Amino acid sequence: MQTLALLHTSPTLSPLFNELTARILPGVRILHFVDESLIKNTIAAGRLEKPTMRRLIDLVGSTFDAGADATLVTCSSIGPAVDIAAQLHDKPVLRVDRPMAERAVAAGNRVGVLATLSTTLAPTAALVRRVAEEAGREIEIVEHVCEGAFDAVMAGDGATHDRIVGEALTGRMAGMDTILFAQASMARALAALPDGAVSAPVFTSPELGVERARDVLADLRQ
Repeated sequence: MQTLALLHTSPTLSPLFNELTARILPGVRILHFVDESLIKNTIAAGRLEKPTMRRLIDLVGSTFDAGADATLVTCSSIGPAVDIAAQLHDKPVLRVDRPMAERAVAAGNRVGVLATLSTTLAPTAALVRRVAEEAGREIEIVEHVCEGAFDAVMAGDGATHDRIVGEALTGRMAGMDTILFAQASMARALAALPDGAVSAPVFTSPELGVERARDVLADLRQ
């Protein structure tokens, strides 16, 4: 039986990824690893610092020591550290937001990037730019932080989070060819919107990230 490790920076993401992996990766053993210090230290510093990067790299090593065949890191704020970890480890280390960025770049020239944290917005926008450069695409990126949404969802007020994100989707992001959510925790906001409220395709990272993990594990079996 293959094993996929999910490395989270918040325990609130475990139920979402349990549902996704049960549906997309039946028969694969799932191991959850959670370290809130990765995101809390990054938020406190206002940027991803080297000690946090080293911590992430060590944690990825721990997932492989525990028997994982591949590791999916579900937090976009620490994405640059995930790229480094992927170079240092022999087994696959995956960014949850990479497949989402690829889909968004392929879908249009005006790409809206929504985040609830500025520390997540910057690395996600940088990833989108890099993916566009690799694809030879010229794009325009419109970035927006949904102020107050992160604090609301961390306090258990999901309705306020969803309202703030929804208002940004239908207001600030109007006219975009495609929109992406910088954080996996934002995906829930889509379900709160009425059908047709957003005309542009909206990409979220959780499902696309798990699908990429499925493909990587399939390649490892060959």
